[in-house]
Amino acid sequence: MTVFRCQDNCAERGYMYAGLEFGAECFCGHKIQTANASESECNMQCKGEKSSVCGGANRLSIYRLELSQESARRHGSAIFKGCFHSPDNVTLALPFSISIRNMSVDKCVDACTEKEQSLAVLAGDRCHCGFPTPLFSLHEPEDEGMCLQRCLGEEFESCGNDEYFVVYQTQVQDNRCMDRHFLPSRNNQLVALASFPGSGNTWARHLIELATGFYTGSYYFDASLYNKGFKGERDHWRSGRTICIKTHESGRKEIEAFHSTILMIRNPYKALMAEFNREFGGHIGFASQANWKGKEWPEFVKTHSPWWASQILDWLHYGKNIYVVHYEDLKKDLLSHLKGMVQFLGLEVSEERLLCMEGQKDGNFKRSELRKLKYDPYTPEMKANIDELIRTVDAALKKMNMTGVPDEYMPR
Repeated sequence: MTVFRCQDNCAERGYMYAGLEFGAECFCGHKIQTANASESECNMQCKGEKSSVCGGANRLSIYRLELSQESARRHGSAIFKGCFHSPDNVTLALPFSISIRNMSVDKCVDACTEKEQSLAVLAGDRCHCGFPTPLFSLHEPEDEGMCLQRCLGEEFESCGNDEYFVVYQTQVQDNRCMDRHFLPSRNNQLVALASFPGSGNTWARHLIELATGFYTGSYYFDASLYNKGFKGERDHWRSGRTICIKTHESGRKEIEAFHSTILMIRNPYKALMAEFNREFGGHIGFASQANWKGKEWPEFVKTHSPWWASQILDWLHYGKNIYVVHYEDLKKDLLSHLKGMVQFLGLEVSEERLLCMEGQKDGNFKRSELRKLKYDPYTPEMKANIDELIRTVDAALKKMNMTGVPDEYMPR
């Protein structure tokens, strides 16, 4: 336990306060319902950070949190999805419906969690539970002002009404897209999921597995990914049992081993920082300030920024049947671009699986927004070199009659 770890966990769940006790216990909440004690009574060092205090015996060190925009859309363990117009057939779209006296968000979320449903939908004094379906897809949010009817059981919360519903996603996992298997028969056409490290390859694998129901493979073996559920990680990349194969390789021989390619490209400024964090902090950890301020970061940029460009250029030159996906475009319009990737893999798109995937799109490898670097680590010289590489890649894409890099990559 550390102070940051407790704050991070509470903030990610949308709580306003984090409290530490007994040197190793972390509590989260929206309200403080206790009297002040003397600061000297918070005298236990954090088990994971001896220089910090983590409460005391029956005493809490309490912090008020500054929530990221995403975290602020949570209510405890539930995620606020928005205000939505009532579906044409509520009973068919949301099969469970309960009348709750003195309705509150907590009461509806708890009721739907108990029924093992992933959506808690507040409609005045009624609570509906279900899963996203084409009948209630959550793709057309309304102005939140339409849902501002106060909850009878909690004056600062909105409970919606008969026409406009307030929707939260519970902690219940939507299992409709969790079944994943190896391909039923060996695939002789090897598809690469190629990218420079830090460009969202692991996230793309997660999305593809949820959307298709088939495991992805890897040119390498990463035990931490295998332990997180990427069971194709242990298969030899030539086994033919996985739907596509992660690779960061470049060079003619390695590239020509594949019959087609999904090429993931990310803004090099973001990709370099993500890979630097991974190298020095693990898949969801962070490089230390000493790494950023020391010699490691300049040396990393010097060696890795040319690799960002050469990796892309090699795949464009030697790769066959290339489907380019920009990480930023995938984030902005997830369903459209993921459908394109699934179809490129030769599979039919299942709307039910895609809607299920949307509810758990982040997976287990998203870094906390709270630990983002507070300053620009790139020097003018670094920027000049990277900007030139961006122009080179943009020109190469356009030469192949493909869309160039997104506008946000280009130097201003």
